[in-house]
Amino acid sequence: MKSIFDFTAKQMSDAFEEIGERPFRAKQVYEWLYTKDVHDFDEMTNLSKDLRAKLKATFASHYLDIVEKQVSKDGTTKYLLRLEDGGLIETVLMIHPYGKSLCVTSQLGCNMGCKFCASGLLKKQRNLTSGEMVNQVMTVSHDLKERISHVVIMGTGEPFDNYDNVMNFIYTINEPKGLAIGARHISVSTCGLIPGINKFSNEGLQVNLAISLHAPNDEIRSRLMPINNTYNMDDLRVAISNYIDKTNRRVTLEYILLKGINDEVTHARMLAHYLRGLNVYVNLIPYNTVIENGLEKASDRKIQAFKDELIRLHINCTLRKEHGGDIDGACGQLRAKREGRMTDNEN
Repeated sequence: MKSIFDFTAKQMSDAFEEIGERPFRAKQVYEWLYTKDVHDFDEMTNLSKDLRAKLKATFASHYLDIVEKQVSKDGTTKYLLRLEDGGLIETVLMIHPYGKSLCVTSQLGCNMGCKFCASGLLKKQRNLTSGEMVNQVMTVSHDLKERISHVVIMGTGEPFDNYDNVMNFIYTINEPKGLAIGARHISVSTCGLIPGINKFSNEGLQVNLAISLHAPNDEIRSRLMPINNTYNMDDLRVAISNYIDKTNRRVTLEYILLKGINDEVTHARMLAHYLRGLNVYVNLIPYNTVIENGLEKASDRKIQAFKDELIRLHINCTLRKEHGGDIDGACGQLRAKREGRMTDNEN
């Protein structure tokens, strides 16, 4: 049964016409779902009993099951959610001064194989539907009894490997008469799938693009990220430049600092040289250790020296505040532990 959350406003209107209902009924349902936080068709009191019965027989509307919830002392909350087919996914709520941000998962497992990532411990089983992504937002918002103000598609999976569903998700949560999450409050992160970056540049959206770089040269990046063997850093730089030229939007580059691998001042200089002339900023990320991967977080001293060198070389950069360090905070940790692929002492 198709989920009611799979539809953008326009798609829902079309779907209602297909079952013999007038489009304004779709608008009523959309309002119940996204502005009134009501997902039970029986509680949609301005619909006839016959229509409610038809909707129950045609569409699924329940929220996802919350299997486990871990709450950090900094307010970060990691949810382990169960999908309709029994698959387990994670989504993470982060509290910022500017609002509540949700990190959404786009695939059940991941095939990108990044060496530092817990998500890759469990291989991709399938893409999530747009409705399963929307439902992560709805489930957490309902649990909180508060509105989610920002969404980052940076959870398990590669968003551009599930392009159409991810775009449908973005258009749904951005709908002004629905959740109305502003485009500039939505970010999508890719490990560097160039065809996806090129396609995304034509969407005409103000959505933020982040690219996982994590290395200053091909040798290190190929060790950390197998995708670099398909789309190397020179090609990626061209794609980034073309994206900026076409959209006039700045790109975020994510860089996890790993002890003894990419954390030296010389690496910062290589990175600055690579980025010269691009409208980007670098988001430096302290590593949330995953013991199975054999990688360690760079020291605070190395992290600060790396940041200082980028600033000296006129590269805009920030140091991400650590979230969820006292829980299974890294992407994929909680699910992998539940599936028996991790030990119990990651942090």
